[in-house]
Amino acid sequence: MKLALLALTTAFAVSNPASAAQSAAEKPATQQHATPPQPVPDPFANVPPAKPDDVKSVESLLAALYDVISGPPGERDWNRLRSLFMPNARLISAEKTPSGEVRVRPNTVEDYVRLAGAYFLKNGFFEKPIVSRVQTFGNVAQVFSSYESRHAPGEAPFARGINSFQLAYDGKRWWVVNILWDEERPDNPLPKEFAATP
Repeated sequence: MKLALLALTTAFAVSNPASAAQSAAEKPATQQHATPPQPVPDPFANVPPAKPDDVKSVESLLAALYDVISGPPGERDWNRLRSLFMPNARLISAEKTPSGEVRVRPNTVEDYVRLAGAYFLKNGFFEKPIVSRVQTFGNVAQVFSSYESRHAPGEAPFARGINSFQLAYDGKRWWVVNILWDEERPDNPLPKEFAATP
């Protein structure tokens, strides 16, 4: 019965061109003129190539991060900084203002370049790690790294705190996924194990 009904329907459609034309007209335009799918943009296309020695290990990546932002007043090598970060990475401060308000501020790498770049043009800034604790599992790593910030080498630090790094390995190199940090304050001292090298 199904075969007979199908044959009858097909015969009617062939013998009734108006019906066939109407059926074609009722098809959505997307089915009549389907556009080929567009290629997905490569999110890594605009990331400058990294120096191989900067990204070969967790330790070298951390050293490059501290090194690239440190120096006397003037421009930094911003393409070197950009080369260390995954696309859409965030640099996030979680600090308390003098009035006691906690502010969590996410920034993109370009936000950091713009904001810190203006400061670095007029101010010396040297940041170095005190103690870095690295934990890895497969292709991911997290690092708690206490730091000291100075306006010039040999001066007393004007700030200390802890950077929390999330890192990823893609089979060829290490990337910074995110950085989250808070600064030391009278009500938020560095833990003893992060305050001095062992």
